[in-house]
Amino acid sequence: QAEKSEQVDEANAMTIATIGLDGFPKSRIVLLKEYSPEGFVFYSNYESEKGKAIANNPNVSLSFFWSALERQIIIKGSAKKISTDRSDAYFESRPIQSKLGALVSDQSCPIASRTLLEQRLAQTSQSYINKKILRPAHWGGYLVSPIAIEFWQGRPSRLHDRILYSLQKDSRWKTQRLQP
Repeated sequence: QAEKSEQVDEANAMTIATIGLDGFPKSRIVLLKEYSPEGFVFYSNYESEKGKAIANNPNVSLSFFWSALERQIIIKGSAKKISTDRSDAYFESRPIQSKLGALVSDQSCPIASRTLLEQRLAQTSQSYINKKILRPAHWGGYLVSPIAIEFWQGRPSRLHDRILYSLQKDSRWKTQRLQP
């Protein structure tokens, strides 16, 4: 419904929360690129603050919120890198400027100015004229395997619907209605 809604700009925009190396939670927006029964896939720089946090503690939370639809989905799970072949295939499908951006940005690291970043992009762009841009080893996908998924639907009088699916040890999903 979010994908079909004219009121939702990017239905695949989701918040990911990780526990940083400093022990504090941090949330930021990433884009869901695929989902299947095994979980939810997004792509990032493995050496970024997010990547380092996941390497240290793979437990994450994903959240979709579509205000116009009064709907939210919260996913609790564990993140792990996907195969290099899968990351390569997705990287190949990206626009050239996005590929170059993955090469030139040391994501989450300080830089003295935007001008330096733009110069780095210009130099790298020149060196890849008529050349294939390969996926850098520090960039790729993550699969978040869910252990809990909560669906939230806004209702009048703030008596919202909350349905929680929890993965059990026998690989079956337990369903519970939560109070708002």
